[in-house]
Amino acid sequence: MISLDLEIKLLTLENLSAILELDQACFGGLWTMDGYKRELDSPNSDILGLFSPSSSTSLLGMGCFWSILDEAHITILAVHPQYHRQGMGAALLYSLIKTACDRKMERATLEVRASNLAAISLYQKFGFQTAGRRRRYYQDNDEDALILWLPDLQHRKFKATLDQWYSIVSDRLEKSSWHLLFK
Repeated sequence: MISLDLEIKLLTLENLSAILELDQACFGGLWTMDGYKRELDSPNSDILGLFSPSSSTSLLGMGCFWSILDEAHITILAVHPQYHRQGMGAALLYSLIKTACDRKMERATLEVRASNLAAISLYQKFGFQTAGRRRRYYQDNDEDALILWLPDLQHRKFKATLDQWYSIVSDRLEKSSWHLLFK
């Protein structure tokens, strides 16, 4: 079986057109060009991209979090629809959490549509727990959002958890013929 490389790295303004294309494919235009420019320029935002040199789509996925005091607030986790169910969302989520740990964040949080069972399942596999609900959070259909939290990112035992997640993510990707590289 041939293994195809995946690379996760920080996105820059040079990636802006690919970011907008991915946003359109995943969300139908959730954020504007100016919104992404602000995120890319902000010292409080980390936007990671998932790339494959062998793919016709240059940017396969992306994830973003804001550093707010000691909290990583995950704002985006997206994988191109053509690449769903291959472990790429887990690779991005792992990378966001690892980056948050490296930046000395104490915890991570996010909002997710209450109906997005696949995303909720992924987050729960990574230890996120439901902390609350935002009523009618999503303006397109007034759907509720669940607030999920992952505490103790700086706890000494969390390093072992990260190592375990890396193994799980790598194994899952290899089953889909992908090999993860970090930049």
